Parts: sequence; C-alpha cells; structure tokens
Amino acid sequence: MNRKKYKYLFFDLDHTLWDFETNAKEAMRLAFGINQLHEKGIDDFDGFFARYSHHNAILWDRYTKGLIKQEELRWKRMWRAMVEYKIGDEKLARKMSEDFLEELPNQKNVFPYTFEILDYLKEKNYPLSLITNGFNAVQAKKLKSSGLEKYFDHVITSERSNSLKPKKEIFEYAITTTCCATCDSIMIGDNLDADISGALGCGMDAVFVNHINAEPGDIQPTYTITHLKELEEIF
Repeated sequence: MNRKKYKYLFFDLDHTLWDFETNAKEAMRLAFGINQLHEKGIDDFDGFFARYSHHNAILWDRYTKGLIKQEELRWKRMWRAMVEYKIGDEKLARKMSEDFLEELPNQKNVFPYTFEILDYLKEKNYPLSLITNGFNAVQAKKLKSSGLEKYFDHVITSERSNSLKPKKEIFEYAITTTCCATCDSIMIGDNLDADISGALGCGMDAVFVNHINAEPGDIQPTYTITHLKELEEIF
C-alpha cells in the first residue's frame, strides 16, 4: 500500500469508534424500563427497538437534508415507533426521548482496537480531531464516558459548524478550526455519503471504515478497511 504523509487526521465518532448500535440498544432498554412500556402494551423490546431504528434512519435522513429540525427528530422517532403499537402519546414519546438521550451518552462500548489505534496514532504525533453530525452536549458526554475525550484536539459538530456532513461547509469549518490544509488531511469514517463522499468532495482523502462489509457502490474511498487495526498500514 502506498503511504502518503498526512499531517492531520479527522475521525467520525458514531459507528466508527463509538459502537452506536450496541450503546443505543442498551440506552433504549433503560428508557423502555423507566417508562414501563411493557405495561402499556409493548412487551417485545427487540421488536420495538427494530421499529425505532427503522424510523430513526428515515428521520435522520430528513434531518441531514435540512427537512426537519433537531427537536422533531428527537421525539418523532419514538412517537412513530410507538404508533405502530397503537400508542399515539406525544407526551410519552417526548419523555422516552429525554430518557434515551440522558442514558445514551453514558454507554461506553467502542469498536475493537479503538484505544489501541488512537494510542498508536498519538504516539506517532498525529493531531486528531472529530467531525460529527451529533449534538454538542451528547457527543461531549459520550467522549468523556467512554474515555475517548483525551485523544482529540477539536470536536467539530454539526451544531458548532452550523452544517452537516456531507456538506462542504462542515469540512471547511474543520479545516479552518484546525489550521490545516485539505491536501494534508484525511477523513476516517463509516458512512459512505456523509464521511467519504463529503470529504472527497472537498479535496480531502478518506478512509472508509467498513465494519459491516457494505458495498461501496459508485463511491471510491482512498482506502477501505474492515478493522481499525488496518489503519496501521496507512499511517
């Protein structure tokens, strides 16, 4: 593999380092219990979580396209899942959202080799930053709870940059904030559209972290890996 000397590394957080699916399911299980949904006619937690995940994906897509606001995303994904169980209770949906978001950033699961690869990169004196579409307070708490906080010099969020991946503005904001150049930087993330296409569209190289062996389609990442340890072959 040809090595290019990069001066600055940008990581995505959710689904790349922080195991969002595992953590989200644990947080949802807690919110499910707090709100006693099993006593309200939803006795199948796994089924409920699957419906929530389905509606969350749809609404996140609408959110990233600027079609809905953050607050609507947060409670409507709960409400839509509950409606499938004949529970049209907006107040309960909002409470579920609050409890879920309270519990979510407390979860600590990361992908295998996360700490090892970050230690490796820091030992090689790579400046590391995050570019994430997550919310400021939530992402900050995730980093602290999971022990990832110490690794990153900057955390560029959609709220802070007033933009969302894959839009060029969030990458330009990251470049400006870190005082680096696109030609010397690389984006490392799991999402082909948000992370890879977004970075490539700004002239930045990109590593596709393909944890789930997804088909890349027409998008051509600079590098593709299936395990974080493989980053040692690039840097």
